[in-house]
Amino acid sequence: MKTSPISSTRHDSRTFALAGLICLAAALLSICLGAAGLTLPELWQAIVSGPGAGAASRILWYVRLPRTAACLLAGAGLAVSGAIIQAVLANPLASPSIIGVNAGAGLAVSICCAAGGAAAGWAVAGMAFGGGMAAVMIVVLVARRTGASRMTVVLGGVAVSTFLNAATEAIATLFPDAALGSADFRVGGFSSVSLNRLLPAAILILAALAVSFTLCNELDVLALGEDTARGLGMRVSATRTLLLAIAALLAGATVSFAGVLGFVGLIVPHIARKFVGSESRSLLPMCALCGAGLVTMCDLAARLLFAPYELPVGILLSFIGGPFFILLLARRGGGRHA
Repeated sequence: MKTSPISSTRHDSRTFALAGLICLAAALLSICLGAAGLTLPELWQAIVSGPGAGAASRILWYVRLPRTAACLLAGAGLAVSGAIIQAVLANPLASPSIIGVNAGAGLAVSICCAAGGAAAGWAVAGMAFGGGMAAVMIVVLVARRTGASRMTVVLGGVAVSTFLNAATEAIATLFPDAALGSADFRVGGFSSVSLNRLLPAAILILAALAVSFTLCNELDVLALGEDTARGLGMRVSATRTLLLAIAALLAGATVSFAGVLGFVGLIVPHIARKFVGSESRSLLPMCALCGAGLVTMCDLAARLLFAPYELPVGILLSFIGGPFFILLLARRGGGRHA
């Protein structure tokens, strides 16, 4: 028995509503819970009174709100970036962290810190985008020259990531001041996020998300294969480059304030497809909601589980993502279907 389009639409609407409520609840808990808890009356009073009107107000406006906004933006940006990369490369094992985008952005941030640009938010965000874009283009070029199978892309990305991470560590060793400025980027976390640091990246992420949502049809056509896309009149090379640039911008802007957060772009698209399928018009918004909720909940857990100590959220995401990646490899037969 086939599902009617109206029934499918209603199902998607309920799924989006549930995902939105979970994301909203995660954000509210992130704002209220921590070393100094905020009750709902205190939260409302802090919102009404504005910044600087008391201890609760300062906690909300200068600590919790920037951190929660950073979690939401980072999760949404990395998840949508991963979905785009997987569709463009026709590889469900691809993600910003695996094919080198995060490592390239991290290296660019380290170079920026070594050059004394750590305080300039726009400079860091721009360098992170450039580094991520360069990394993904290197991986695509290597895959084309060596035979663009799915596993070739993954293995090429691992090699590029290893090289870029080694370069980042070399900069940290040769320039100790840069190591202090880029330590958070190499681990991944939100403990030092401020509004001034977040604002440039937030503008870039929101703009890139908006553009990506308008390119859903192009993304679906490209996923059909290059020959089919050309037959439908698409300029495949230009479209692929544009989509990869958007993915690199999303991941690079996220790295500029959150550091190298692994596996979000791998895990979330697979979860989202279970609920809304592979059509980009539904998949990308669902990835944004699921990614925002996942990173926010993981950051909250990293703050509370080991209190008074705080575990960087990048470590917790790696604990989750590593087994997920191994399971995904095992289910795909170790690459025999590449």
